[in-house]
Amino acid sequence: MFRIFRKQTDRTPEIFGECGILVFESTPEVIQAEMVLKKEGFKVRVMGPPPEIQTGCDMVLQIEIDNSLAVERLLRFNGIEPLQYIPIDKNSLLKPVDLFHSKDYGKYLMVRCANMKMTVDRETKVIVNVSGGGCPDVPYLAKLMVGQKLTNAPQPIHNGATLCGYALQMAYEELLRQFQIELN
Repeated sequence: MFRIFRKQTDRTPEIFGECGILVFESTPEVIQAEMVLKKEGFKVRVMGPPPEIQTGCDMVLQIEIDNSLAVERLLRFNGIEPLQYIPIDKNSLLKPVDLFHSKDYGKYLMVRCANMKMTVDRETKVIVNVSGGGCPDVPYLAKLMVGQKLTNAPQPIHNGATLCGYALQMAYEELLRQFQIELN
């Protein structure tokens, strides 16, 4: 229905021109909005809110400014109401914070998303460690994933049920992106 409004984009939103951020009340709303928007082909990236933003949860969605009206209509149609939309241009003092941090340990590459970390052997692409968070599903997810190749490991999003599982999924996808492996 909303396909006429969307811009065709690749799966990984790496480069944004002029953008804006959507602020939500809760993390589940961010996750739901991200899924709806990606399904419709919008370029979207989960980020940390600028420090100046004092409302909402600890994540925001970055979107292209050209798509802001279509995005807001699509979200409203799906019963998702952002608290606010903030346009961000290159001269703006407000900047969203990247949730990802990569650390090169030579043989190993670690990606941290929020407070979840996943470490992979660069040569074999085997997951050697999963850590962080305080959610009850983290030990279970670690047991499922450690020792598995990135391409064979179960996705955290299918086995976790918490914000930590979601952040681990994002770290997993970032590792796939860095190793240039397509997510099936």
